[in-house]
Amino acid sequence: MPDCAAYVSSPAATQAGPDAVGAQARRGPFRPAAWLNTRQRQSARLASHLFRLADVLTVGAVTVAVAWAAAPVALVHAPLSSVLPFVLAAVCTLSLVRSAGLYRFARTARPARHFAALLTCVLAGAAVLIVSGLAFGDPVGAYSLWIIGALASLIGLHAVWFTLVAHWRASGALTPNVVLVGATRHAERLVREALNRRDLNILGVFDDRLARSPNSVAGAPVLGDAEALLSHRILPYVDHIVVAIDPRAGARISELTRRLSVLPNEVSLLVDMEGETQRGEALERLALSPLASLDGADADRRAFNKRAQDVVLGAVALVALAPVMAVTALLIRLDSPGPIFFRQRRHGFNQEEIVVWKFRTMKHAAADATASRQVTVDDDRVTALGKILRATSLDELPQLWNVVTGEMSLVGPRPHAIGMKTGETESARLVAEYAHRHRIKPGMTGWAAIKGSRGPLHCAQDVRRRVQLDIDYVERQSLWLDLWIMLVTLPVLLGDRQGVR
Repeated sequence: MPDCAAYVSSPAATQAGPDAVGAQARRGPFRPAAWLNTRQRQSARLASHLFRLADVLTVGAVTVAVAWAAAPVALVHAPLSSVLPFVLAAVCTLSLVRSAGLYRFARTARPARHFAALLTCVLAGAAVLIVSGLAFGDPVGAYSLWIIGALASLIGLHAVWFTLVAHWRASGALTPNVVLVGATRHAERLVREALNRRDLNILGVFDDRLARSPNSVAGAPVLGDAEALLSHRILPYVDHIVVAIDPRAGARISELTRRLSVLPNEVSLLVDMEGETQRGEALERLALSPLASLDGADADRRAFNKRAQDVVLGAVALVALAPVMAVTALLIRLDSPGPIFFRQRRHGFNQEEIVVWKFRTMKHAAADATASRQVTVDDDRVTALGKILRATSLDELPQLWNVVTGEMSLVGPRPHAIGMKTGETESARLVAEYAHRHRIKPGMTGWAAIKGSRGPLHCAQDVRRRVQLDIDYVERQSLWLDLWIMLVTLPVLLGDRQGVR
């Protein structure tokens, strides 16, 4: 398999960009300023929801302040006629800003047009304010304060949003990363068109017929065959896998899509377009818009809601449980020699490698970072205190830090150690759909955990049941399901006397 050092090497290279990797690296013509994995780029795409929340809170604050100043008595005792016009104006303005698509910040968006549309939305809200005020017989003296305050705050905020989006675009956070399967003329056309557009990065090409394929396709390097793609280190950085094979080769396409279906990455078939306009439309669908639509896919809304839930509840839990964690750390220090924390590399979202934090529960000399030997009943490697921590899951509390930083979620498939074995076989090789559990962030607890699938996996059947439960959760995930799982986690785990951890 060709070297991938140009794409993923060390964390330092990831942050510094391809130039830090070395002159011998084969990078191709697409060179992002910084290598960001799909989780990091998803966070940028979902910023539209944060932008709207900030607008709502700011305009709401302006509305309350002006209504308070205009009310003849205390705001809570003010007549409805003096407050309702401001509320209607704020709701109208914010609804129009959303409906006008002013949170999309597309690559082709122009500031002058954007701010003109913003001004129109505020003026429409002002018209509602004046008309409703006259209808209620309320004096219009304070209305100019609301108009000026709303307009100034929205223009200031959207100027900040534009600056942030421009920075993200320059860093590559809003540019989808694509790999192609098939070193064909279809792939070459797509690469050349993408070079002209510069709104998506083609990181490389994979082709099963390496003996006949070139070293590069229009400058994009050929990195290996389809089998190499299944375990390639570039995968956590790939948003989209495109099969660029002649559609008439039906059997070959079916075989490739079947093999690639085990990956957590989205896979699409590129149908060759002869016309330049049609090819441009196909690339536009790949590049998409920079930020997620507020009215777009349910997946975007679920991802934003899940992240908001993790940040709020995770931060509260981290603060509330700090005394418990401090006492636990002290007990570990007194119980046995060695560090307080145990760190282990595990798979996260889209097979990203993350470092998961836990309280140390094993003797330091017997620490097993690769989980080549899973914990069993009366395992001699576990300390006396470690048995209590594992039985109560207190050893997992440091993972709240992973949640707050965005590497993990409160609820999701439990992250397995990279290279974890079931018997003598790597667990990931026992179930074809194993990687599907990485289509969502790993969690501190999850559907599988409350359904009895926790702890070591002793056989292939255990792995299959864990993976099936995890996939069930990925397909059903919702805010309410997450809250239910968190609610029942503690009683379920404490009541499970059969579980071994």
